[in-house]
Amino acid sequence: MESRMQKIWSRKDKRIALKVYKGHFATPNSHISHYFDMTTLKTRASEARAVAQVLAQKYSMSTVVDTIVCMDEMQIVGAYLAEELSAAGIMSMNLHQTIYVISPEFNSAGQIMFRDNLKMMLENKNVIILMASATTGKTLQACVNSILYYGGKVAGISCIFSTINKLADVDVNYIFHRQDVPHYQSYKPIECPLCKEGHRIDALVNGYGYSKI
Repeated sequence: MESRMQKIWSRKDKRIALKVYKGHFATPNSHISHYFDMTTLKTRASEARAVAQVLAQKYSMSTVVDTIVCMDEMQIVGAYLAEELSAAGIMSMNLHQTIYVISPEFNSAGQIMFRDNLKMMLENKNVIILMASATTGKTLQACVNSILYYGGKVAGISCIFSTINKLADVDVNYIFHRQDVPHYQSYKPIECPLCKEGHRIDALVNGYGYSKI
């Protein structure tokens, strides 16, 4: 993995920085030439709160939010986002007038599932999906399908980084986009030019982080 790193700063909050590593990485669905390290944004309380504050600005007072489904280990950001939305007066239809913050599981077939004790937090609920990144949209679409299966309604989608503007007729709320990362590239495995040139992969990447090879 190349050691050179860029810091891309949000124009809205200087506490939010994407660490961008250049190299040759593989994800389950594609090969990419940049790796976004969001570890501190997801684990440091001050940075997680700053992310939540920026994402919360996109939701209007007319938005109803009952549940936040956190992917990519975004639970800390999710808790702060629930706090920010509640403080801003965002409505909730839950009995206790509060927002649930939950995470799904992946079964042996890779499907997104929720246990019985969480189903009541999805059925007939207005749900925000919270992800660290959305690039190909495959995982995001699977999450949307799962929420609909359990009887929920997707009220919003929020990501730190996204190359997608809209999915399932829902606008994607993001802090960083493709244009914020010069020369960002993502390919299907069979179309990856670095693979065709014989370049070896530096690391395997998913929503939980990366592992060097």
